[in-house]
Amino acid sequence: MFKNNPVLSYAVGLSMLFVILGFFFTDTLYSLASGLLNFLLTYFGWFYLLTGFIFVASLVLLAFSKYGNLRLGKDSDKPTYSTFSWISMLFGTGMGVGLVFFGVAEPVTFYNSPPYGEPLTSTAAEVGMKHVFFHWGIHPWAIYGILGLALAYFQFRKGLPSLISSVFHPVLGDRIHGPIGKSIDILAIFVTAIGVASTFGLSTLQIAAGLNNQYGIPNTLTTQLIIIAVATAIFITSASTGINKGIKYLSNFNILLVLTLILFIFIVGPTNKIFNIFMTTLGSYMNDIVGMSLRLAPFNGDSNAWVSGWTVFYWAWWTTWAPFVGSFIARISKGRTIREYVLGIVCVPSLIGFIWFSVMGGSALHLIHDLGHTILLDSINTDMEAALFLFFEYFPLSSIISIIAMLLMVTFFVTSADSATVVLGMFSFKGALNPSVKIKVMWGIIVSLAAIVFLLSGGLDAVKTFSIVIASPFTIILLMMTFTTFKAIRKEPVESLSARRKEVKEPIRVSTQKSV
Repeated sequence: MFKNNPVLSYAVGLSMLFVILGFFFTDTLYSLASGLLNFLLTYFGWFYLLTGFIFVASLVLLAFSKYGNLRLGKDSDKPTYSTFSWISMLFGTGMGVGLVFFGVAEPVTFYNSPPYGEPLTSTAAEVGMKHVFFHWGIHPWAIYGILGLALAYFQFRKGLPSLISSVFHPVLGDRIHGPIGKSIDILAIFVTAIGVASTFGLSTLQIAAGLNNQYGIPNTLTTQLIIIAVATAIFITSASTGINKGIKYLSNFNILLVLTLILFIFIVGPTNKIFNIFMTTLGSYMNDIVGMSLRLAPFNGDSNAWVSGWTVFYWAWWTTWAPFVGSFIARISKGRTIREYVLGIVCVPSLIGFIWFSVMGGSALHLIHDLGHTILLDSINTDMEAALFLFFEYFPLSSIISIIAMLLMVTFFVTSADSATVVLGMFSFKGALNPSVKIKVMWGIIVSLAAIVFLLSGGLDAVKTFSIVIASPFTIILLMMTFTTFKAIRKEPVESLSARRKEVKEPIRVSTQKSV
């Protein structure tokens, strides 16, 4: 498996080095990462915001330019998956776990500690919800989407291996197969493994909190380790069945569970209030999206610290997820046009996320701000991992919907891990679309061990710290990938694209009439 495969060898070695340091030198590793984090936030917070804006602008430009009809594949290729399955898979892989974790906690936290203005006011609730939409809307999907578009284009249209290094062919040529290309792939694998592990750590914390809230099971490290072990066994089994079975079925099941929870809270909760929150926040978000994209508050230390601690963290976190989510999205997007791809990737998942936060977070704010349930606010401030379950206690059938929520967390957890092991296998085995089960199992174990490091290092704080530090070099690579993708697409003979597509749809027919 490692023979004649330096990418796999170095990537596994680098990932295991992180695990070993995390197990035996936890405080030293976290201290080093914290120092680097402070340096990056002090001097390069602007860089993360600027790159996020560039990725959004790039996708919009491509979708609505003359290249929008360009197909990710041959002109005759058709989408492999139905639109429903396609959306379900990319949504479940992209941020399902995070939505469940932060669905109630983030709106309430921002209400208590807004980016600007007085806390615990109606203005704080509105500003907080707007920033929730901002963090979970167009920008993260643009970060995923630009990488997925680049990989799908070079893989399916240019016939290059499914590797991050392939995207650099326009500037490196055949040197992508040499040391430079291999170094890019090694970094992508490491960022992917750590990024996925960070989310596994969050999932584990929330599942353990749910078990404690519902059944009194102690929320200890032992319980968390058991959860990781069980989930690892499940997602490795699922990964061995391939995309067309395990991941596809789990993703469809995920979206049904999400819709079930949304519909239930929407009906028994403050229905009219939810409508108002959704419409008001969506309008405010779309109106202020450019300003928020570039806002750092240089003359307000507290507000600037808030942006660094939340917005910059999210942009870095999405970047650590970008290699695996983008690669998986590329894997399932063959045959779609660039315009169809961009609209599907950016608009539909963002809209689902907006609805989720409006229903869950909006209802929680209604309970706290309008109905005066300050106990819920205090509980969430002291136990963010249990926020969703504390929220459910204010509704009928709370035990049942809590079980559904925990099931949703597990299936999101498994779906993300499942697709991650497939992508890690692809990256580390020369771009093979169907890596061996042995490689997927190995990466599944490594990612699970890395997740334990996050638990040992301090949970959410450790996720924030390591995500920003590790994502930094890959953010530069992602910018370069955007450039090389534009460089390659501009050479497409787009003026004849419509004619070629017409030929594919309507083959030339030979006349059977005899000439006179």
